Amino acid sequence: QVQLVESGGGLVHPGGSLRLSCAASGFTFSNYVMDWYRQAPGKEREWVARISSTGTSIGYADSAKGRFTISRDNAKNTVYLQMNSLKAEDTAVYFCKATWVLSGAREYWGQGTQVTVSS
Repeated sequence: QVQLVESGGGLVHPGGSLRLSCAASGFTFSNYVMDWYRQAPGKEREWVARISSTGTSIGYADSAKGRFTISRDNAKNTVYLQMNSLKAEDTAVYFCKATWVLSGAREYWGQGTQVTVSS
């Protein structure tokens, strides 16, 4: 069965760092574009970062540029999000998404991991 399992969230002070992981199984990971999204209470889900199936093309939301880094290890079927200089407005549940490169119509979502930035 298909699984995407996020981990690495937690409580940090402003200016702190976290590294999120998303472990994939049940599909051919190297054929999928991977994205990170986040959703704060009462707000719409927001796109954060994207990495191509090979890891050679990367994009970020303006809110993430200069602070967050997305990466992937296809041998480990895992995508990462390194988050530095965290702010209170980064507080949200963070989700990973897999999208099939051939059509874009086949999508899988994880259940999310909570990130809380507070003093």
